[in-house]
Amino acid sequence: MGTVTTIELRGRVIRPGDHDYDEARRVWNGMIDRHPALIARCADVTDVVAAVHHAREHDLPLAVRGGGHNVSGTAVCDDGIVIDLSPMREVRVDPERRTVWAQGGCTWGDVDRATQPYGLAVAGGVVSETGIAGLTLAGGYSYQRRTHGMSIDNVVGFEIVTADGRHLRASADDHPDLYWALRGGGGNFGVVTAFEYRAQPLGPEVHHALVFYPAERGAELMAAWRDAVEGGPDEVTSEAGFWSFPAAPEIPAEMHGMPFFFASGLYAGPPDEGERALRPLRELAEPLMDGSATTTYLELQSSLDAFFPAGRRYYWKGRYLDRLDGEGIDLIAERAAMKPSPMSLIIVRQLGGAIARVPADATAFGDRSAPFHLSVDSTWESPEHDEENIAWTRAFYEDARRFSSGQVYFNFAGLLEEGEAAVRESYGQNLERLVDVKTAYDPENAFRFNANITPRR
Repeated sequence: MGTVTTIELRGRVIRPGDHDYDEARRVWNGMIDRHPALIARCADVTDVVAAVHHAREHDLPLAVRGGGHNVSGTAVCDDGIVIDLSPMREVRVDPERRTVWAQGGCTWGDVDRATQPYGLAVAGGVVSETGIAGLTLAGGYSYQRRTHGMSIDNVVGFEIVTADGRHLRASADDHPDLYWALRGGGGNFGVVTAFEYRAQPLGPEVHHALVFYPAERGAELMAAWRDAVEGGPDEVTSEAGFWSFPAAPEIPAEMHGMPFFFASGLYAGPPDEGERALRPLRELAEPLMDGSATTTYLELQSSLDAFFPAGRRYYWKGRYLDRLDGEGIDLIAERAAMKPSPMSLIIVRQLGGAIARVPADATAFGDRSAPFHLSVDSTWESPEHDEENIAWTRAFYEDARRFSSGQVYFNFAGLLEEGEAAVRESYGQNLERLVDVKTAYDPENAFRFNANITPRR
């Protein structure tokens, strides 16, 4: 490793010993504890270019932090440089063209607050504090995913600083090979300093269903939920799963910590139509509680924030499900009943619709044929419980493999333990083309803290 020397930025350089170093090196997942030699808090693209050149000249590991919200913690590295985009959070909306330009340090809350005054939304994350960069580059699932597709399906252009310090635009017309690769290929190709998205009419009011049922009837109700959403319109995007009631003031005290099965969904259209379209989710059985309502899109987008705060310990693993039959449902219900932490969420997301109509080779993301995605979102507070929560999650993840092709959604990939094997299985027929793009734009693998695509030597 090279020697860390002075780097001049318009922004700020943070080093070990600075009063805010420990705060600056922290990311959302409290399990991640890494110590970079230098944090380059970039004010603009010029700073990003300078930081990339500095890392290259001094042979330093290089990590990129957008929102710092990814589970695997790849936004920070030991003994290297972190390019921190958090000051770069400008958002510009063109309501006539229905496009949104957002810098790489933005969160989805930044984007939503800018677009909703125009009655527009970008298909993005469901926790407002999630960074747009990490979520988008790995695919991106939203509440309206069946209607408007994945986040990558709504990107019309990227601005990126590549490993050699060039600042490029990647779009259908400019560097189309890079544009293809960035839509699902993760952070392998450079530092994305800005995204240009296509926005869709949605909000300010939407109808959202959220119904809580007894956990002991979960297997029966998941089968009923599957049947209720099968063949439904693209405007309906739904999910179901298992969780536990928090000790929140709005929850009756006798229900605190109680496990439950839930069914939820958004209707991406007029709220009065949504109430009718989502009614089947409310009629699976007699509910414990029904939180279905017409609400604002902004309120919906931030409704999960309090349950996933920075600093908790997170280990999330997910599998695409080729089928959701009785055997698979029984497995999910049985494993959910064994979860070590009441904070942990087991969620099955309905896919299909606009997602599935994009061919596997149209974007780097690859195959989209799976009708469901299972995510095991282990969440807990104390390091002393790391081992049991990780072991439970991994056992659940491995047991579910028989219902899956093996493809991984890299936003929910634990600590990326599977490495190259997961990359091969997930990108499939697209991998060789991705290797070509990686070799062209990052031949020395400077950007390797990710689900890494290795360049040809």
